[in-house]
Amino acid sequence: MRSPRLSVRARLALWHAGVLMLIVCVFSGAILLFVRASLFEGVDRQLRRALTTIDWVYHHEPEEIGDLAAESGITLFQVIADRKSPYHTEGWERAGLSGAVPNRSAMPPTSWFSPDGRWYRVQAVIEPSYTIAAAVEEGARRDSFWTLATILAMGAPFAVGLAIVGGYFLAGRVLSPVGMMADKAREITAESLGERLPVGNPRDEFGRLATVFNDTLSRLHDSFDRLRQFTADASHELRTPLTAMRSVGEVALQAPLDPGKYREVIGSMLEEVDRLTRLVDSLLLLTHAESGSARPVREVVELAALADNVAEHLRVLAEEKQQSLNVQGAVRVDAVCDPDILRLGLMNLLHNAIKYTPNGGAIHVRTKTTSIGLPSIEVQDTGPGIPAAHQARIFERFYRADPGRGSDSGGAGLGLAIARWAVVANGGHIELESEESKGSLFRIVLPGDNDALPSTSGKRT
Repeated sequence: MRSPRLSVRARLALWHAGVLMLIVCVFSGAILLFVRASLFEGVDRQLRRALTTIDWVYHHEPEEIGDLAAESGITLFQVIADRKSPYHTEGWERAGLSGAVPNRSAMPPTSWFSPDGRWYRVQAVIEPSYTIAAAVEEGARRDSFWTLATILAMGAPFAVGLAIVGGYFLAGRVLSPVGMMADKAREITAESLGERLPVGNPRDEFGRLATVFNDTLSRLHDSFDRLRQFTADASHELRTPLTAMRSVGEVALQAPLDPGKYREVIGSMLEEVDRLTRLVDSLLLLTHAESGSARPVREVVELAALADNVAEHLRVLAEEKQQSLNVQGAVRVDAVCDPDILRLGLMNLLHNAIKYTPNGGAIHVRTKTTSIGLPSIEVQDTGPGIPAAHQARIFERFYRADPGRGSDSGGAGLGLAIARWAVVANGGHIELESEESKGSLFRIVLPGDNDALPSTSGKRT
């Protein structure tokens, strides 16, 4: 059974305590080493001075060697000379320090534990004709050292305990903005996406995190608004033909009709079914396109040939309204695009122009190069134009500058949205120039053929 994971606050507190414990241990070890070295360095200096003094007295005033203990305070030493009896102080003999000095080699400063239970620092200078050894008691220094070590060892657990408590408190203070953001985020629902997380300091880590979440909430809010609007518009568009079919069917059922009237009723219902089919097909196309599954296959395409092809397919609609439809392209203009997707976009633009241009109007399709050398297709009509207030939203789904007229003409408000997707999918963009009562001009601007493959034999138009 796995143990539950600790909270971030607890883990931060433990990490803080662990790091502090490591620092305390390293610092305490360094202090102990420094103190020990300092203590023994003082003892060793004292030993060296004592040996120097004993050596000088031995060579210059040997008869005064016995008075060193009284005059210089050197109480622990021994002198062994050839052909002379060894001399040592009473303290030296009493502490049994003779066993600490080797017989044949010089002795550096060394700690030695005597039989009387004390610690001494012993050093000897051994020459061919004599040996001088001295000692200093180091028990007080050792006691001081171990007292310091005990204090540090006992203080470390208290420091760790304080580190845990302090770290837990500080972690709570540091993480309090996260708790506030979590509490606020828990209150935000699909109905309150307009609310935002609190941002204490936008320049620190938590402030940047809250800003990112707020940006995400803004995008979600916008997506939900567009989804609600889309659902409402789609419901309205679907309800209209369904209501029409139901009304026609109910009227036909109220009284017996002759076969000709029934044919009219069925024909009217089939028209509404056809409208529903076009609406559903358009919605499926946009959904398929925006899901990213529609991948353009780009190649070099001659725009004039593609525009002629689209115009021929829609010319019958223009002729029904006595409109003139012509395609102009003085020079060859090539673009890198997917011809099938671009044809779909151009067909929707041209169909939109035919639908809103009054009877007897004119529609011009031109292929040309822009001022910066990019290929473009222009669709210009002599319709009523689009007011400036509506131009920013004219490419949105189900949006109409004149809803009543669009509904009467059988449009669902998806043609321009499909056209924009088709152009954007090919790496281009659509520009709109329009004034009320002066018609509209839609300009498709596409990438040039600079990045085309060397072989263009598979060109489609």
